[in-house]
Formats: sequence, C-alpha cells, structure tokens
Amino acid sequence: IPAGRAKSRPPPHKYPMLTLFANAKINLYLEIIGSRPDGYHELVMVMQSVGLYDVITLVPVNGPAITINCNHPQVPTDHTNLAYKAVTLLQKRFPNRTNRQGGVDITIDKKIPVGAGLAGGSSNAAAVLFGLDILWEMGLTRMELQEVSAELGAYIPFCLAGGCAIATGRGEEVDVLPHNPKLFAVLAKYDSISVSTPWAYKTYRQQFAHTYLPLDDKASLEERRARLHSGEMLKAIGSEDVAAIGANLHNDLEKVVLPAHPKVEQLRGLMTQIATVNGGLGTMMSGSGPTVFSLMETVEQAERVKKEVRSQIPDSDLQLHVAPFTSHGIVTKTR
Repeated sequence: IPAGRAKSRPPPHKYPMLTLFANAKINLYLEIIGSRPDGYHELVMVMQSVGLYDVITLVPVNGPAITINCNHPQVPTDHTNLAYKAVTLLQKRFPNRTNRQGGVDITIDKKIPVGAGLAGGSSNAAAVLFGLDILWEMGLTRMELQEVSAELGAYIPFCLAGGCAIATGRGEEVDVLPHNPKLFAVLAKYDSISVSTPWAYKTYRQQFAHTYLPLDDKASLEERRARLHSGEMLKAIGSEDVAAIGANLHNDLEKVVLPAHPKVEQLRGLMTQIATVNGGLGTMMSGSGPTVFSLMETVEQAERVKKEVRSQIPDSDLQLHVAPFTSHGIVTKTR
C-alpha cells in the first residue's frame, strides 16, 4: 500500500461505541426581560435537570458518513437534526482533532416527548458533543464544549452542565447553582399538541413588548438581575426551602401559550387541584410548553398525582411521567 494512502486512513477507534443518557430539563423560572440587539430576547431562567432521558448511542465509522436513527417518527434523521449539526460543528471548529476520525452512526432512543418544552433535541445535541469528545479523544475543556454548544442552541450549554442553574442572555450563559433540590416532577404532555418556541416568543413580543426593560449595553449582569424578580427563587433554592421553590414558580410564556391552547390550560388547572390535595408544592408549564409539571416532595406523592390525573383524563394522547430532579445533564452508561 502506498505510504500516502496509508497515512490518510483513520486511526483505529479506541472505543467501539458509547451510550449516553441525555436528561430532560424543566424551567422553574422564566422571565423575559427585553429585546436584544441580535433580535433574540434577554432572559433570566432557572432550569433543572430531571431523570427523564433519551438514550444516545454513538458508533464511530471509518467512512465520512453521519447517520441518525430514531424510534420516533417526528424526529428528523437528516442534517436538520441538532445531533447531526453537533457533529458537523465539531468537525468545522476543530479540524485538526477530527479530520482523521471518520464519521459516526447515531441512534436516538426517544423517551423525552417531542416538542414539549423539555429540551429533548438540545439534550441530544449535548450528548453528541460530550460523547464525541470521548470517542474521538479530542481533549476539549469544559469551556470549549460550552462555547461550541452555544453556537447550536441556547439550551445546549445547560444540558451539558445539568443540575440546577441560572441561565441568562439568550439562555446560553449558564451558572450552575451549588444546591440541587431533591424533588420529583410529575410531567404531563398531550402527544398531539406541540408549541413552536419561535412562535411563543414572537407572540409574547407582540403582546408584551411595552413591558420590556430597556437594555443598556453598559449595564452589568448583576445590575440587571437586581431589577428582576428571580431573586426569590434563587434564595429559595439556596436555602433549600422547597415550599418557597413551589411558591416562586414563574413562566412568562404561560401568558401567550395557555390562552392559545385551552386544553393545556385545563390540564394545568386539573393538575394544580390534584397536586395541591396531595401535598404538591406548585404547578406550571415548562419552557414554551406544552408540558405541564407539578412538584412533589416524595415519589409516593408523585405517583399518586400521576394516577389521579390519569383517572381524570384517560385519554391515551396524554403522556404522564414521574421524574426525579437530578444533578447531571449527560451521563455515560458506564457511570
């Protein structure tokens, strides 16, 4: 074999495959501050990883192909999938570390509901970034992974970090909080209802732009936070006051999503009633929806709420899950 051709071959792969668990997230707090110069919204969010996860399997291949397989018909398996974009972004940003690695076969076992406000697609992309750093032995620092992930989507940096965190900017500036509440979430989502995140934010701007704070480029992040209402939620998490966490749940996007989806609004009302009777701490919609969640202190309470909601709404279109809060966003199978 000619020497030049031998050198062009990809090296043997150290790992034949890697399996990762990509956890969903819920928003404990979402406040829209104003419009940014780049056209996005300035946000303050408190996000929490929960133990409802997709299983991502990565298998390196010697050819250049990037293939995606998924068990959910609504998930694209072409270049529009965030997981696919995660691969090509790594190849573009770090050619010296990836150009001899070949391609990858990605299998997504989908358990997180699609179009649910739970960051399912973002968590998949985060898992691919995390996993390929291991498979391809790239040696990326945490900061490098975070910077790359922010190019793909605002929620991906949080999905990489996991746990409980405050996210600012478009959502890509993530500060992990030292305390992780030990709670359980009952998640409810109608399979046939999805909400477009761009639509939700666009509609909110149309209806509530008059309430936006003026964003001064010279204003520090700390000064902005001082004018916001998120302080009570952060205080509650810091003191591990679960009652206060439930009392300070907040999501500005409920103002536009719930009126547009009466079925989701009714679900929220029913879950509030049932959870309250069973010792619930609070009920709210996550992100741009339409998933509704109730916070409970014990798994027994959570299972009881899930059972009662199912008895009230026997519709098979309604998905129900009980998920514990977790301190990790992405977990390798061997962990």
